[in-house]
Order: sequence, then C-alpha cells, then structure tokens
Amino acid sequence: MSKLQGKVALVTGGNSGIGLATAKEFHAQGAKVVISGRNRETLAVVEKELGEGVLTVPSNVSKLSDIDELMAQTKATFGNLDILFVNAGIVIQGMLGKVTEEDFDAVINTNFKGAFFTIQKALPLLNDGASIIINGSINAHMAIPGSSIYSASKAAIHSLSRSLSSELIERGIRVNTITIGPTETPILGSFSPEQYAAFKQHIGQRSPVKRLGTSEEIAKVALFLASSDSSFVVGSEIYAEGGMLFNRL
Repeated sequence: MSKLQGKVALVTGGNSGIGLATAKEFHAQGAKVVISGRNRETLAVVEKELGEGVLTVPSNVSKLSDIDELMAQTKATFGNLDILFVNAGIVIQGMLGKVTEEDFDAVINTNFKGAFFTIQKALPLLNDGASIIINGSINAHMAIPGSSIYSASKAAIHSLSRSLSSELIERGIRVNTITIGPTETPILGSFSPEQYAAFKQHIGQRSPVKRLGTSEEIAKVALFLASSDSSFVVGSEIYAEGGMLFNRL
C-alpha cells in the first residue's frame, strides 16, 4: 500500500540531487508533490517526467517574495500541506581569511534564513499532524577546515529543528532532521577529477561503509519521517551518513 496516499508534500530545492530523489519517492508513494527550485528548465523536465499530481514552482528561498509565491501556488493548486521537506541549500567552501561578505550572505540567506521563512510561511498551510523534515548535515557536528559558514548554517538548522519541534507539537506537527553525510549529488560536479578522486578516497578511509551515500537512500529516510511509520519520532535527528560521524574503527 502507498504510504503517502492522499497526502500533499512540498519539497524545496527539488530539481536535483536529494530533493529530486525525495520528490520522486513521495510521488511514487501516492502523494501530490510541489517541487521548488531555481532552475526553470530542470523543473519543467521533472514535471513532464512525473506527470499528474505534480506542481513545479521556480523559487529562490533566499527571497521572501518567492516563498510567498510558492505558498500561494501550492494553496491554489493542492490546498493544504501534510509534508514539508526543507531541503534547499548551497555549499560555499573557503578558509576563514578568504570568505567574503557575499559568500557569507549567500550561504546564510539560503540555508538558514530560507529554511526559517519557508517553515514560517508554510505554517498556515500545514495540517495538524503534518511532518516537517529538515535537511541537516554532519558538518554541524564536525570540525572541517574550509567549511565554517556552511557548517555554521547547518548547526543553526539543527538548533531550529529542536526549537520548532517543541513549539509546534501542540498541533501535532512533528519536526525532525536528517543528518546527512557525504552523498553523491550534483554539488560534487564542481570538483575537478582530481578533487573528486581525493574526496572519494578520503570517504573510503573514514566511512565504515567505504562509500558515498546516494540521493535515493536519503529519500527513503525522508519517506519514513513523512509517513505515519514515524508517528512517535519528534525533535529527532536521524543519521544517514554511513556511520562516518561516530566511527571509532
């Protein structure tokens, strides 16, 4: 039986990687799905591929006016929401002395401000008993040179999730975070072949499973949190990182 039959889900940053894989999983499990992202062309391809029960909305979560429009189109097309996957995010690496104000603003405005106001503006649409799932990162728990602003933005997200899980539980709205480890996504396309090879080697040495995760594996975790299977899971972090974070081997 489809786990999300009759549900409506919104996935931000859903035109590639983890967001796209999760949108596909939700749709396959019976949900009507709203997918937002910055790339209009990719969104059009996704909407055509998935067919009925899908709405795609070009949107930049760092702009509150875009979030307003996203929620307005969601409401007009499908009504209220049962599932919100706060997934949109960017990565900008840089050692402390090299980070610019533009870098800082881009990461914080997308990863933290965008997440906060996406949830705030979705609140009137969320049914009682809805599930909010936040894309977190092991970077929030690790000291990684060159990732200070990205790691800080994810730490803020983890803190936000804990606070909102307490604030929204009176409506039965569950807020949980997926703490995601190194995953094969288009973000890695910015690496040179040499950088990519070195990265995979590093993961192979640090990770008990000796590999990167896949977007589809993360999507299965999101499905669990979106469905009634996780009805007793509130304010939690589910670690989907191949054991890398707590590896003591």
